[in-house]
Amino acid sequence: MAVTERSATAQQGVPVVPPPAQVPSAGPTPAPGQPGDPIRVLIADDHALFRRGLEMVLQGEAGLELVGQASDGQEAVELAGEVVPDVVLMDIRMPKMTGIEAARAMKEVAPSIKIVILTISDEDEDLFEAIRAGAIGYLLKDIPLDELADSVRAVHDGQSLINPAMAGKLITEFATLARRDSDEEPSKHAPALKLTDREMEVLRLVARGLNNRDIAKELFISENTVKNHVRNILEKLQTHSRMEAVMIAVREKLIEIS
Repeated sequence: MAVTERSATAQQGVPVVPPPAQVPSAGPTPAPGQPGDPIRVLIADDHALFRRGLEMVLQGEAGLELVGQASDGQEAVELAGEVVPDVVLMDIRMPKMTGIEAARAMKEVAPSIKIVILTISDEDEDLFEAIRAGAIGYLLKDIPLDELADSVRAVHDGQSLINPAMAGKLITEFATLARRDSDEEPSKHAPALKLTDREMEVLRLVARGLNNRDIAKELFISENTVKNHVRNILEKLQTHSRMEAVMIAVREKLIEIS
């Protein structure tokens, strides 16, 4: 599909970076999911100039591999089914299918894909719908370039990334929805499995928006121990993301969010 390129304005959030050094071809694409493999990234954005900027950023980072680019939501879903990336960086406003619609479809095709919405929209409703659709991150396009690669790595490791200015709104909205859901249809929810005291401590800190490193410092334990606790929490609550775990915990009255 032909894509109209636009000038690199602050409003569009186009990354402006110097051309990276030539990176030798890595050869055939390795099978995803093997230890030591690079993190496979798919970009979906209808602005060709923005995609090019992301491409240059990712190509200059060790351990990251760009496996595909899409200019609309439908193409992104089809490409995701073909290459099965580890992480998808995707805009919301795209032709044929929005990023939110594409996120839902991708989760049907490949549930293991970790989706990060990368957009100029700071609308509350876009944030809420993106998370409901399965996105594990929501970042604005004004994110510093030197943080983008680290964000991809963090998401790949299972962390949820939300733009700091919007994180509080998200937790408040989820708490409201969870309470309303619990009040209206309590019979539809299976009782949550009992979490240990330490898992409860970790879950409360997750609800405050702390990442694994910060939780480890707060509780004076190793980061690997935090990862193990988070994995156990997700298994017991039968969910796939930290944010969904917080929603379930609020609904089941395991934790309270003011």
